[in-house]
This record gives sequence, C-alpha cells and structure tokens, in this order.
Amino acid sequence: MDSESLKPTEVTLEDFFTKIISVIGKTTASQISSLLTKNRLTVSVAESMTAGMLCSLMAEIPGSSQYFIGGLVCYHNRIKVTELNIPPAIISQHGPVSSETAIAMAENIRKKFKTNIGLSTTGVAGPVALPPAPVGMAYIAIASDKATEWKELRLQGTRTEIREKTARAALGLLWLHLGGQDILSGLNEGE
Repeated sequence: MDSESLKPTEVTLEDFFTKIISVIGKTTASQISSLLTKNRLTVSVAESMTAGMLCSLMAEIPGSSQYFIGGLVCYHNRIKVTELNIPPAIISQHGPVSSETAIAMAENIRKKFKTNIGLSTTGVAGPVALPPAPVGMAYIAIASDKATEWKELRLQGTRTEIREKTARAALGLLWLHLGGQDILSGLNEGE
C-alpha cells in the first residue's frame, strides 16, 4: 500500500454529512447509478458492523446489477482474515475498528471480487464498546485506481441508527469519490 495514494477525505464529519444531507431529494441513488454506469465502473462491498445494510442500499439502486458485483459480511475477525486475507497483524495492532482495517477491507474486497471500486464499513454499534473504540465509532473506506480514502465517524443513536448512518455515509463516500462534489457544486451554482 503506497502511503502517497492513501489519504483521509478532506472534509470534516459535519461538512461531510451536511453536504450529503443538503442534496437529499436532488442527489439520488440514480445519480450514483449514472456515474457508475457512465464510467463503466464496478463496485464490491466488505461489511462488518453494517452486516449487509450497505449491500442492500446498493441493490436498491435501479440498474445496480450492471455495476454492483456483490459483497461479503465479515462480522467476525476470523472471516476478515480467512475470506478477505486481512493480515492478522493489522487487526491485532490497530484493532478491528480502525482506519487500517477499513482500508485493508476495501482494498481486499476489490481484489477478491475483481472490481474497480471496493467499499468497506467497520465500527461499534453498541450497546457495548469495543475498547479502545467507543460506541458510535465507525470507519468507512473506499479503494480504487484513483485513490484509497477513509473517514472516521463518531455517531450517536441506537444500535440500528448507528449502523444505518454508517451504511449511508459509505454511500456518500462513494458518491464523493465518483465526482459527487462536482455534482454538489453544480447544484449550488444553480440555486
């Protein structure tokens, strides 16, 4: 993994959600679909805490079979190691809830499913913390030829709400990675 191509997204969590939420009703799942289809890109997903929610969101998008190849729920660390080939040292040194683990999940699902883009989620939905990670801490990551990006999230809510917010944030990260920022700029100019 080249540290030059690895970078966190450059927006704060508040800005990230504000941008995503501000265009609900304007930016739709169909725009993600259009960007993926237009650019002939494929996506695969590795999920831990969200346990299939992100796959479900991807499959809800009309025409998703053209670009959504599939996903893997690797809830237990053993599955992260055996099915995604995450080096055990990453999990033991950084923990299952870390940017390093999220990045390895995104990169390795991309390799395993032979897709252009790998997307991942890992975190603690509660009600019990997974020290050192508190309840509500989550990481999302995306890997492609363009870049590898990740975002740390500190969320509040019920277990279900935290999982849903994480899955939706991962879709938001995909949207931004595909040029959603450009779409957002265009929308703001037109207002």
